[in-house]
Amino acid sequence: MASVTCTAPVNIAVIKYWGKTNTDLILPTNDSLSVTLSQDILHSKTSISTQASFEQDRLWLNGIEEDITKNKRMHNCFRETRALRKAMEEADASLEKLSTYGVHVCSENNFPTAAGLASSASGLAALVFALAKLYQLPIDMSDLSRIARQGSGSACRSLFGGFVAWEKGELADGSDSRAVQIAPDTHWPELEALVCVVSDKKKGTSSTAGMQQTVESSPLMQERLRVVPARMKAMSDAILARDFQKFAEITMRDSNQFHAVCLDTFPPIFYLNDTSRGIIQLIHAYNKAHGEYKAAYTYDAGPNAVIYAPKENMKEIIQLIHHYFPKGTDTPKDTYFADPYGLFQANAAEFDQEPKVNPAVIPIYPPGSVSRLLHTKVHDGPRVLDEAESLLNDQGLPKRVA
Repeated sequence: MASVTCTAPVNIAVIKYWGKTNTDLILPTNDSLSVTLSQDILHSKTSISTQASFEQDRLWLNGIEEDITKNKRMHNCFRETRALRKAMEEADASLEKLSTYGVHVCSENNFPTAAGLASSASGLAALVFALAKLYQLPIDMSDLSRIARQGSGSACRSLFGGFVAWEKGELADGSDSRAVQIAPDTHWPELEALVCVVSDKKKGTSSTAGMQQTVESSPLMQERLRVVPARMKAMSDAILARDFQKFAEITMRDSNQFHAVCLDTFPPIFYLNDTSRGIIQLIHAYNKAHGEYKAAYTYDAGPNAVIYAPKENMKEIIQLIHHYFPKGTDTPKDTYFADPYGLFQANAAEFDQEPKVNPAVIPIYPPGSVSRLLHTKVHDGPRVLDEAESLLNDQGLPKRVA
């Protein structure tokens, strides 16, 4: 039996992807740009096994078997990678005919699925990367990203670490719509992120449905398409120059415009809630108090905030968020904030101290309004794991089921 296990990271866009020109090929209306976050904190893990006795493809997601026949996008990934493997087998008769076998796939996220934390991006990136390794495909990551794109648009960006652009392309067949790395994770190691989990519930309007509603009904969408090309250039320049002031302003403006376009959709789409908006107000007040951008918020299609900031500011930002959005009364401290990088290790009491900059612009929210704080960093792309970490046993079945 041939098997492989890998993880793939979450990416959070600073120039958002929203809308398709071709829903079958998943061709976007505009270029987008994202930051890849550390898999040590957020990742999708996928194991794939195949052998001649597997008569059909099977999928287990977070311990529950899914009906794979209804998942067209996943079939796209299987079809494209199998076609490449089949071409290899036809060119070399000594290769095992893996392309003719069924595959068993088991995938888990270490974070809530479909809650606006880019689970489809990391999940489909993990699937495509694992298939490429299983089939030993001689393909570079940008070419592989074209396959991942057909599973989930943003998945193409999760095949790289660091800072990644998804070029929308111009060709009708989508062959030039792919991801490219702007800079590796080592380029700007001082940039960090704080994910504020406002809700881990499945969102009311899926990204797939929401973006097409926007394309069909939002006049403001045309203005967005007009300004994004210049933003892409400015954001790339800011990243290459490690210019946080420019990075921060563009990030926040693009997030705001994205959600304005959602509100301009008819009927409107609401992804942010009162807690989300409170965090926005707080970050603006914090920056104003310092006279410069010390932090930048962004929101994907969900209420959860991602706050980008230089490493030197992160401790104060965590204190600020904790002060205004305290943990739930029954929530253990380590669940609310695990402190993976030991910011408060030397003096745990500092975590509960009132922040030095304390702008009284919003009330202190009810405990539990933010359920968790996840401190993470810019990091690498997909990783291949040791076989001992497989989610499948030696029969190709899940080791754990829900």
